[in-house]
Amino acid sequence: MRKIILFLAVAGILWSCNSTQNAVATVIKDVDVTIDLINVKEDKVVVTILTPSFTSEIATFHIPKTVPGTYSEDNYGRFVENVKAFDSKGGNLKIAKTDENTYVIYDAKKLTKVTYLVNDTFDTETGAGFGESEDVFSPAGTNINAGVNFVLNTHGFIGYFKGKEATPYKLTVKHPANLLGVSAMTDADKSDTSDVFIMPKYASLVEMPIMYSKPDFTSFMVDDMEIIISVYSPTGKYTAKQITPNMETIMKAQKRFLGPINATKKYAILLYLSDMKTNDAKGFGALEHPTSTTVVMPEAMNLEMLQEQLKDVVSHEFFHIVTPLTVHSNEIQDFDFNNPQMSEHLWMYEGVTEYFANLFQVNQGLIDENDFFERMAGKIAQARQLNDNMSFTKMSKNVFDAPYKDQYLNVYQKGALIAMCIDIQMRESSNGKRGILNLMQDLSKEYGTNKAFKDSELFDKITELTYPEIGVFLNKHVSGETPIPYEKYFGKMGVTETTIEIAGNPFLKGQTEPYITVNPNTKEIVILPAIELNVFMTTLGIKNNDIIVAINDKNYNLDNIYDMIMSSMNWKDGDAISVKIKRDGKEQTLKGKVVMPKEKQDGYQATDNAKKAVREAWLKG
Repeated sequence: MRKIILFLAVAGILWSCNSTQNAVATVIKDVDVTIDLINVKEDKVVVTILTPSFTSEIATFHIPKTVPGTYSEDNYGRFVENVKAFDSKGGNLKIAKTDENTYVIYDAKKLTKVTYLVNDTFDTETGAGFGESEDVFSPAGTNINAGVNFVLNTHGFIGYFKGKEATPYKLTVKHPANLLGVSAMTDADKSDTSDVFIMPKYASLVEMPIMYSKPDFTSFMVDDMEIIISVYSPTGKYTAKQITPNMETIMKAQKRFLGPINATKKYAILLYLSDMKTNDAKGFGALEHPTSTTVVMPEAMNLEMLQEQLKDVVSHEFFHIVTPLTVHSNEIQDFDFNNPQMSEHLWMYEGVTEYFANLFQVNQGLIDENDFFERMAGKIAQARQLNDNMSFTKMSKNVFDAPYKDQYLNVYQKGALIAMCIDIQMRESSNGKRGILNLMQDLSKEYGTNKAFKDSELFDKITELTYPEIGVFLNKHVSGETPIPYEKYFGKMGVTETTIEIAGNPFLKGQTEPYITVNPNTKEIVILPAIELNVFMTTLGIKNNDIIVAINDKNYNLDNIYDMIMSSMNWKDGDAISVKIKRDGKEQTLKGKVVMPKEKQDGYQATDNAKKAVREAWLKG
């Protein structure tokens, strides 16, 4: 998963036509699910399950509490209602709800069908900051917009029966003829209003999201891998055709970087662009699946910024084909959707993935080494704002519980830095010949998609495949509680600390501290009264307590404050700008040129040419 915190503060089996036809008969008598996207009532979708046979008197039906890649308890059962169970004659069977995600069905030997209604999650999002609400992270959520768009993260619609998790599933989706469903799965039905998907078990099915919308997709090949990009843009501002060239460049670069690692032949990118209205998605980022990525972004971004964000989040999710798809523990292999046992190794699943998403860019010439150092410096700064003394393996194992869950975001900061330090140490120990990508390739050969490792054995295996120094590092800084001396590891590559200047935001200091607030009674956007204003504001003559009425002739208030922030991220020095303000009850318009604020932060730069060769091997090897 890859989350983007903006302002306030991501391998199924492919069947041939013949094998699909042979499997349908078997699957139909096991778990046969139908999702009706045609007869939507009160923004709810009907799900019907023709059940497998039961030999016990009681059957337990679960809606997932959590799903792989989210590391949060989202309780998808709260979006399900009116669950009913029936026998073969249509008679009602007794059913009891035992917790938010669980139903017990009695006289289960007679059970043949279960029906229920599903509400979507996008409608419930408040947009509160991470950890401040019960919002489902949008890319892991669901959308029901009758006749227009459906985001089917299948774990939000389809449940499973205890003891039947390994039973094959047949999924039928009835949909309006004008909407196309895009997925990494293969549709076994030729109908324009019905799609049929066959999957070998529940865990495989819920890793296969589908997005239904007006057809807007492209496809291209990366070596022998087919990439499909489907885009939903509510106003039609963006199309898949606009998104594709940049994504094709990026994904081909990723494949060159990865080399022989190749876990899938088909990969789908489902991009939902939110208009950020009250009842729309507000959690931006992406969620990985073995053969696809669901992405949610604000439509208000300009194309350049949207492409930049997609470069980071989609590359992160795509690199998950290395871990945990190919390299993972037993906890991942046998994931329990309602009583999850977490792995100790989020530093690898998310950290190595996030590191690769940055390293490949400098490796493939998409950014220069100073950009890379700036990114890593930013991660160091953010990691140090969290608990730098907490054992990372302990945090990972207990990520659902306090105080560990409050440190989850560190998987993208310190997790990536752990990977970087392992990479640096391997380069030094091998005189530049081997790095962490070599390690992941070796682990992929050792394990692979169908063979899991034991959590307690991974460090020993990594040490065996690398060098003693790596084992010392893992035990001291990953399972141990000793903070990492980053300057020591950068120094191994001839890189030293310095002060750098980075671009700021006109309305946010450090991306998290706002210069503005909102009057809840009037919805007016107000410059904070007791804050030192930045150069953008002082240059234009904006003062504390000013009310922002409009910018470049567009009115703003609480209802579209997101639009204002997103628009400001597109501004450049020297752009003409006009800001209508209200001061002491009187409106006036301030005109001038944009001067974007700059912020200083600790950074790094290459200074020792004697270590240039090993540094080049690290960044370019």
